[in-house]
Amino acid sequence: MKIRPLNDRLLVKRLAEEERTAGGIIIPDSAKEKPAEGEVVAVGPGKVADSGERVALQVAVGDRVLFSKYGGTDVKLDGEDYLIMREDDILGIME
Repeated sequence: MKIRPLNDRLLVKRLAEEERTAGGIIIPDSAKEKPAEGEVVAVGPGKVADSGERVALQVAVGDRVLFSKYGGTDVKLDGEDYLIMREDDILGIME
């Protein structure tokens, strides 16, 4: 299934969190927090400004991003978990 986000929204796939600590202790699934890091899978065309012009997004497909912990909406597409969020929920792009 293909999806194209609207306006200033993004489709983000969460990156898997480490299953071991630096000391080698295995973390059970019940104790893991949802990662706040992901990869952008799809982007919308951008936000429409008050002047009527479309402002392009600063985030591109393939970027690794940090986002707010409770930002976005969880969706399931083809058995995979994704987030749809606004560009405003993105805290930074990892380089």
